This record gives sequence, structure tokens and C-alpha cells, in this order.
Amino acid sequence: MLYTGIRWEFLPQELGYGSGMTCWRRLRDWNDAGVWQRLHELLLAELRGAGLLDFSRAAVDSSHLRAMKGGPATGPLPVDRGKTGSKHHLIVEAHGIPLAAITTGGNRNDVTQLLPLIEAIPPVRGVGGQPRRRPRHLYADRGYDHETYRDRVRALQITPHIARRGAEHGSGLGVHRWVVEGAIALLHWFRRLRIRWEIRDDIHHAFVTLGCAIICWRRLRTQLC
Repeated sequence: MLYTGIRWEFLPQELGYGSGMTCWRRLRDWNDAGVWQRLHELLLAELRGAGLLDFSRAAVDSSHLRAMKGGPATGPLPVDRGKTGSKHHLIVEAHGIPLAAITTGGNRNDVTQLLPLIEAIPPVRGVGGQPRRRPRHLYADRGYDHETYRDRVRALQITPHIARRGAEHGSGLGVHRWVVEGAIALLHWFRRLRIRWEIRDDIHHAFVTLGCAIICWRRLRTQLC
């Protein structure tokens, strides 16, 4: 489903999955039980244990997508003539590995999700000592330019590096920000995440979390093979 975007009723019976509705219920139930989130956290711990996770800095960004059937966490898209859509907000570590993702309405301002994204980072284990949850530095584009939020980020003992509106390009922040754009491109490589077909936002976010977990698994497999 995640890779191809196929409709539930068209899932091949010969794969042994049962009916499409059975698969939908499994996705829903396992999401409610926290299975997909736990999978993501376990893979993050494996990456940290292998020395492949860098909390020295993080980057945030967002991307719009159409929501064909509406539903919770949707709104008019400012980039698509007000059509109904959603927004994926993503925070990644220094190498572009996704730490957390949030789905909101398409008209939600990026800066409003800055603190929720930081808070959504799970405690990442994998080595001895305390689990890590906070990067030392945070990079973001002009959409996050707000002094109040800079102060709130500093209160979490994170140094913000946020481009300012009206400033000329060439600040150099893009050197560290590009990794989140690459991670969003990887997330939207999954056909099910390019366009939102689910009315229920929890079902759509289950796919988002699973996508983040698969990106982590690919990075782990590539680096250790």
C-alpha cells in the first residue's frame, strides 16, 4: 500500500493478506497500539548504536499534499488555489534521518509546529547513558522566523539558526537545511504519501510513521552492509 498507493480492495489475494479491509483494520489497530511508532524508535536506537545518528544539529521543514477526500487535519492549500490539502512537518538529524513527523491542515503555519516537532522526538537509546531527545542546534527557513519561538527553542537548550524574512539569500544555512528537503523527497517517494486518500488522519499518519521507519531501515542496511 505504502509503496504503490494501490487501493485496499485491489490488494492481491495471492499474497495471503486476506481482504483489503482486514489489512486496513490491522493498520488501524497496530497504529492505535503504537506499533509503528515503536518500530521507528527501535530503528533510531539501532542507528544510534551503530554511530549513524548525529544529534549535534537538526533541521525542520514541511511539504504540502492534496487531500482528495477531506477529513481531519486538512485545510485550504495556499499553494494550490485553496484546494483541500494537508501538510507534512518533518524534523531530521544532521544526516537527514527522520526523527519525528506531524500531519496538519494545509493552511497551518510552519512555525506553529516547531515546538510540537521538537517535543515529538522520542527518547533515542542505543548506547549507554541517558537517551537523547534534543539536538544542540536547529536549522530552519524563513517560514519559522519568529522571535517568540526562537526564545522557546533556546529555553529547551537548543540554539536556533533560522533565516530571517527580508534578508538576502546566501546566509549559508542551506548547507545544513538541505538534508530535511531530501528526507521529505524520500518520504514522498512512497506513492501513498504524495496524495492523501485517507479521510481519517490517524490512518494517514500511520503511513507517514511507517515511511519514516523504512527510511531509517534503509539507511541502517546501506551503512552496515
